[in-house]
Amino acid sequence: MSAKLRQNSAIANENTLKDSKHMLFVLSSIDEKNIPFKENLDTKLKRIKSKLNDLNKTPLVIDLPNGGIASYVILDSQLNMFQRHSLLRKAIKPIIAEQAEKIDICVFGEETVKEAHACAAYYVATVNATELPSRKKEHKQHILKCVTIHGYKAAHDYTYVNARVAGNTLCRELTVTPPNELTPTLYRQKIAKLALDYGWHHKEYDINTLKKLGAGAFITVAQGSDQQDAAIVHLTYNPANAKKHIAIVGKGICFDTGGHNLKPAKYMLGMHEDMNGSAVGLGILLAVTQMQLPIKLDCWLAIAENHIGPNAFKQNDVITALNGMTIEVVHTDAEGRMVLADTLTLASRKNPDLIIDFATLTGSMITALSNRMSGVITNRPELINMITNAGMVAGERVVSFPYDDDFDSELDSDIADIKQCTLDGEADHIHAARLLGKFIENDTPWIHTDLSSANRKGGLGAVESDTNGFGVGFGLELIKHLMD
Repeated sequence: MSAKLRQNSAIANENTLKDSKHMLFVLSSIDEKNIPFKENLDTKLKRIKSKLNDLNKTPLVIDLPNGGIASYVILDSQLNMFQRHSLLRKAIKPIIAEQAEKIDICVFGEETVKEAHACAAYYVATVNATELPSRKKEHKQHILKCVTIHGYKAAHDYTYVNARVAGNTLCRELTVTPPNELTPTLYRQKIAKLALDYGWHHKEYDINTLKKLGAGAFITVAQGSDQQDAAIVHLTYNPANAKKHIAIVGKGICFDTGGHNLKPAKYMLGMHEDMNGSAVGLGILLAVTQMQLPIKLDCWLAIAENHIGPNAFKQNDVITALNGMTIEVVHTDAEGRMVLADTLTLASRKNPDLIIDFATLTGSMITALSNRMSGVITNRPELINMITNAGMVAGERVVSFPYDDDFDSELDSDIADIKQCTLDGEADHIHAARLLGKFIENDTPWIHTDLSSANRKGGLGAVESDTNGFGVGFGLELIKHLMD
């Protein structure tokens, strides 16, 4: 549940804030006049040998006479949204650490920047105030009850921001859930409940159904699990006033051992988060539903585990995918592209205007970009500017990679239509996209998102937790761009 929001158009002063214990001051320049508690701020700046204009690089927290704290930050016009979110996250961190129940956000500056700063500060404060599941015995739940914005009163009620927070939180909650509590069976149960709660149309393609359909790429991965509980889950939000039809596809590998090409312990730890792409899809679906956007949104989730065992797939196996294409297996730890292949075929057969997939797919994308941003690849070059702009607006940075067909030569197979991957690892993120594109029917426009930034120690952008929900904000901005 969102914290109660209050808006006060009056500029905050020391008198109106005398009873406040947790304050965030968002300035637009060093020339702001009548900043509350300026004397206390100047005293600390002098003590640490710093200056006011340093607040556009490093926020500063001061102690107040009433026992509270105030955090100051400058967001100047040169900063992009990622930089603003990052500074706001640092500014709000000490306030969240005190488990504040009430936060006063005070915005200063020209009217033209106040709304953007208020929305950004409100988003960063509320997204970090939401707690992720904890199994600690002594855990005490923190609930942010109220946020008051001073200095600007918007004509809206921040529905978009609250929806994004809800979607990001759902994504992170699911992603950090331990693997024994999020098996494919349990995950499917959670999804069914979400569908019931939010009125989504819900359909499951279980193992038997997929076998009848001939979805050999998905089945090949799923067959290694003792519990034959893998499935492709299809959810639909379809309001009467829908103007566009978009499909979201998410990789949902609940645990990835690597299969017969077993991962070493260092790289297997954390592989319960290999379902993050599906969680991003659910987060976007939830946010779109709460915003009541006039769009038909299909959400396709490829839910399985990649296990080792007598029935698990092997190198050099040749399988037949749903679209009839044969694939030579080269590496069993490249399972994500296998489950996505058949899922993309199903999604494209519904003839959406666009497919967007999300997956923690390749280590080579992390090598290319680090875990600070994610990579995108599209079969429509004319969409690249829109895609990167959506990432900039959301504060979730994406970089576009090529989709040139000459990369296909490395995927030539002597015994099948195509190789699953190569063993060299070079440009594997592009090879994976070239493979996936073969399974999209009807020449459907498609954007592939390789979530190299799904987990970054110490947080990323707006979000403090390592698992940061990257993709939900980006996906929402993409959808908004497509509706314009």
